Amino acid sequence: MWSGCFKMKTTRAIQLGKLVIGGGSPVTVQSMTNTDTRDVVATSEPIRQLGLSGCDIVRVSVYDKECARAVRPLVDGTRIPLVADIHFDYELALLAMENGINKLRINPGNLRNEQEVRAVADCAKAHGIPIRIGVNSGSVPKDILARDGGVTAQGLVDSALGHVRLLEQAGFDQIVLSLKASDVRLMVEAYRLASRTFDYPLHLGVTEAGLPGQGTLKSAIGIGALLLDGIGDTLRVSLTGSPLTEPEAAINILKALGMRGGLELISCPTCGRTEVDIEDIAQRVQEATRHITEPVKVAIMGCVVNGPGEAKGADIAFCGGKTGSALYRQGKFVKRITEDPVPDILRMIDEHLQQQKLRNSTDA
Repeated sequence: MWSGCFKMKTTRAIQLGKLVIGGGSPVTVQSMTNTDTRDVVATSEPIRQLGLSGCDIVRVSVYDKECARAVRPLVDGTRIPLVADIHFDYELALLAMENGINKLRINPGNLRNEQEVRAVADCAKAHGIPIRIGVNSGSVPKDILARDGGVTAQGLVDSALGHVRLLEQAGFDQIVLSLKASDVRLMVEAYRLASRTFDYPLHLGVTEAGLPGQGTLKSAIGIGALLLDGIGDTLRVSLTGSPLTEPEAAINILKALGMRGGLELISCPTCGRTEVDIEDIAQRVQEATRHITEPVKVAIMGCVVNGPGEAKGADIAFCGGKTGSALYRQGKFVKRITEDPVPDILRMIDEHLQQQKLRNSTDA
C-alpha cells in the first residue's frame, strides 16, 4: 500500500451534534433530500437511507413555516445531524432552530438588515448551532460581478467575506464556508484562495455537477484536487436525480485518497487475454461487501499478466485463468480453484477482517 501522505490544513473545529467539522477531524460526507420537507414520512425515509449509505450529514429544504415545524419530528427520528437550507427569511431560520435543527445553511447578506442577522446569530449561539455560508457562482453580488466582469475566484471569496463579516460583527464565529461553482477550474481556484483567506472549515463541492457519470467525474476531479492540496473538511457530490447516488460517489473519492475505510476493489479492465467473467465476479463481490467500513484491499484480475503483481499489494486477490484460477492472501498463494470463486473470496475477506479485529484488540 502506498505510504505517502498529504497534510490537511487544520481549520477551526466546529461542533455539529456529536460530529466535529474541521479541527483535523475526518472529512465528513453530506447530501440533501429532494422530498417535500412538510411530508415527514416521505422525508424521513431518504434520511434513513442516506445514513445507511454512509452519509454523515443531511440537508433539508426549509421554505415555509410548515417545513420549519416539520424539523422537530425529523430531528427526533434520526441520529444524523440535519441542516436547514434557508434563503432570505430569517423567521424560518429562527423557527427551524427552535424546532431542534442541528445546523443552518443561510447567507446573512441575503437578509434585510443588521437586526435580522443579529437575531439569527444570537439564536444560533444560544442553541449551539453552526451556520454554513454557501456562496456559489450564481449568487455573487452584482457589484462584485461588475467589478470583475463576471464570476471569478476572487469574487466568490469576496462574496463569502462579506457574509462572514456580518456574522462576526454580530458576535458569531461558528461558521462553515462553501464557495461552489459548476466550472471545476473556477471552483478549485476559489477554494484554494479561500483556504489562504479563512481558517473556517470548508465544505467542498462542484455545484450543479450534472447527472451521475459526468457529474461524478467533475466532482472527483475538483474535490480530489483540493483534498490532495490538504484543503477540505466536509463535502457533497451534487448529482441530478436520487440523492442516494451521492454518498457512494463521495465515499469513493475519500477511499481513493486513503481518507475513508471500507473495501477498495481493484479489478482489471479486461482484454483479449481475459479468460473468466471478471465483471460478474467484481460486481458480486462489490455488492456483497458494501456494508464493510474497515479498510481492506481486494484485487480481481483476469489473467497472469498483472494478476500476480496486483496480488502482492492486496489483502485478498483472485487471478483468473482458463484451466484454473488462483487465490492469494496478502501476496501469498492460497489455493487453485475451478469453481465459482466468489464464495471463497467473501470467506477470505471475512477471515481477514476477523484477524484484523483480533490484532487491533490485542494491540489495545
